[in-house]
Parts: sequence; structure tokens; C-alpha cells
Amino acid sequence: MYRNMVLPLLFAFVILMSFSSCVSNKEMTYMQGVDSLYSTPQMISKEYGLVIQSDDELAISVSSKDQELIAPFNNGTVINSGGGKTGGGSYGTQANLQSGLTYFYVKKDGTIDFPILGTIKVKGLTIEEVSQEIQKQIRASYISDAIVTTKIMSFKITVLGDVKNPGVQNYSGQRLTLLEALGRAGDLNNTAVRKNVVVIREENGQRVSYSIDLTNPESVFKSPAYYMQQNDLIYVESNKAVKVKGSTSYTYLTVSGTLVSMAASIISLIIALNK
Repeated sequence: MYRNMVLPLLFAFVILMSFSSCVSNKEMTYMQGVDSLYSTPQMISKEYGLVIQSDDELAISVSSKDQELIAPFNNGTVINSGGGKTGGGSYGTQANLQSGLTYFYVKKDGTIDFPILGTIKVKGLTIEEVSQEIQKQIRASYISDAIVTTKIMSFKITVLGDVKNPGVQNYSGQRLTLLEALGRAGDLNNTAVRKNVVVIREENGQRVSYSIDLTNPESVFKSPAYYMQQNDLIYVESNKAVKVKGSTSYTYLTVSGTLVSMAASIISLIIALNK
């Protein structure tokens, strides 16, 4: 009779091992169910344009056919832009277009001191809105064909915690998502907790945090922190075993030790039953 129990016990052990594997995969897989959830194309309603903040560094270019006219609006750096449509205007393709490029730091009160025009409030505006405002003022009184382009030069974020390459990331574009930032950090380690990735952000003089579950596509794509902002901090925590022992190898040793112990117990039981 005891021998008849050997196969059921072994079967139970295999089922238990499979269950452990399924739980592990469920906790490790990103955006589960995204294929069915977004099987029908959906409009992207979020705007990802960067909003200018205090201490940002801006590069503002004033362009015109006449180089002499733009001279008062730059800090001595003059470049040839080669024509083409630029942000903040609808100039179209032009030849021999000249640009004056000036760098500004946004002061604590959210303003910059622009040549000729004076103090301009830029905090809380997008780069397109800044370009349009400065362009409007220059065209009204100084250069009728002026084109203004603005770019944020200080777009950086910090990724800390259980990722392969933690550190500060400098980005030259204007659009960076949470997933792209984690990818630039080399992705999460196997020991990272994917259900509670925290983004800490400064908004309106306050520090706020957002928690994102990377296994849930709704949590990822609908989070206010999906599109990164300047100076965002991403923190990826480790599982409890790693936090307690301070070693990633401890997790694997713990799991392996548990499985070996279970297997040894079952084998001992089988041997005892067959005596």
C-alpha cells in the first residue's frame, strides 16, 4: 500500500515546484495582459511636453534673414542654422537664415532676463509657449520675420536601487518615458520588486511620489509619472530577503535551500514508507 503512495507524492512535489515557478514568473513579467488590453488601438491623450522649472538651463535661438538685426538678441554666439521650419514659428524653408543662440538659467522666481525684452516669466510654460511669447514680442517691435526656438538643456533624471546601472542620466531630447529610463539603466535586476517602482518629483514647490506597478499596463501607461520630467528620481526597491541580508545571492540560496529541504523530506518519507 505504501508503495502505491510514491507516485502521488512525487506528483504533488512536481505540482508544488510548478506552482512556485508560476508565482515567480507572474511577479517578474512586465505589463501582463497588455496584448489583449490594447488589442484595439487607443489614442494617446497625455501631453509629454516638458514644463520649464526654476534652475533649468535654456538655449534660445533667434533667427532672421538679417544677421545684424539679431545681434542684440544674442550673447555673441552666432551660428548658421541652414533654414527649415523651427519650433515656435511657421517660417518654412529659407536660405541663408542666421541664428543668435543665447543660454539662460531660469531664476528661482521663474524668470529669465532676455536681451532687449527684459524680464520674461517662463516657469510653468512649455518650450513651445516660451518660443511663441518671445517671438511675438520681437516681431511686434523689432524683427518682422523673427523665428524663436527654445530647448531645455538640463533634462536629467536619477535612477537608484535594484537596477543594473544606477546613476544620473542626462537626456538631450524632450520626451522620455519611465520604461525608457529604466531601459537606459540596464533594466531591473531579478531581485527587484516590479510592483512598486517609485517616482519622486517636485511639483509646484512640493515633493510628490508616484507608485507604479510594472506588471500592470494600466498602472504604467496611466501614471502621471509615465513621462519623465526634469530632476525626477526613480527608485526600485529590492525584495525583503535582499534588504535584510544585503546580498542578492541570499535570495537564490534561500529559495534553493527551501526546495532542497522539501525534496529531502519527501525522499525520506518515501524511503520510510517502503521499509
